[in-house]
Amino acid sequence: MQKMTAINTIFVEKGKGEEITSRFLKAKAVHTFEGFIRMEVLLGEEVEDRDEVKVCTTWEDRKYFDSWLHSRENAKSHDAKAPSAEKSPILGNELTIFDVKVQHLPAETERAK
Repeated sequence: MQKMTAINTIFVEKGKGEEITSRFLKAKAVHTFEGFIRMEVLLGEEVEDRDEVKVCTTWEDRKYFDSWLHSRENAKSHDAKAPSAEKSPILGNELTIFDVKVQHLPAETERAK
């Protein structure tokens, strides 16, 4: 098995990044999927014309991520949109996949293994 991390970069209207990151405060279905290790949501505000939200999920193996990606739960989570009267602040997104080649944990965690 090869750990992997998927990073979904969401491009958001400038100043709306906090609004989007708040949607991830409560754990949802992805956290219950087999092979899921962790999720991190990062907010980058350094781009001049937009905010960037990076949703990083790490999985025990690519097959678990693929199972999540093609699941009904994933489709349902992306169908939940802002009220139709409101224009979405999301401009687009880009998914990037990485194999985890090296991982260092805190020293105490390493000793406990």
